[in-house]
Amino acid sequence: MFTQIGGKPESDFSDPLGLLSDCHQRIRYFLNVLVSVCAQAAEKQLTPDQRTVLEKALWYFREAGPRHTEDEEKSLFPVLRAKNIPRVRRALEKIEKLEVDHRQAEADHDDVDAIGRRWLSDGALSQEDFRQMRILLANLTRLYKRHLVMEEAEIFALADGVLSRNEKDLVGREMAARRGILRR
Repeated sequence: MFTQIGGKPESDFSDPLGLLSDCHQRIRYFLNVLVSVCAQAAEKQLTPDQRTVLEKALWYFREAGPRHTEDEEKSLFPVLRAKNIPRVRRALEKIEKLEVDHRQAEADHDDVDAIGRRWLSDGALSQEDFRQMRILLANLTRLYKRHLVMEEAEIFALADGVLSRNEKDLVGREMAARRGILRR
């Protein structure tokens, strides 16, 4: 999606942990888009470019974000929980905290989406909506800063070390199926 010349190519479903990390890059990108549009437009009318990027960012968190959460909670985390390995058992408390974070992020994104849709339909935000949007985006920025690093550095790294190739393939197939993609 965001291929850079000389950069690492995006992962596919044969590398589900890489794909999850790539998705984190998109989360960071689209959150930054929301923060930037909010800072630039404030309570003013949206420009056509701001409208376009706002629509895309809202769509991402409304449509793609929940699938990413399901990838973790319904595919990756259960496979890890099934492992009876001391270092996995020690990580279970962190996984539970990540799931709590997911609920908070979902609630905040629902509110951001509602305000963002009003912004798109009205063309401008009220002072109260603008204030609330800034608070929500600041909360999400803090949450994701900690959350994504914990997932990448601890949970995904752990999964990479303890899951077999077959288990990783299963996670990748489930992720693909969640998107309506058949994978052998």
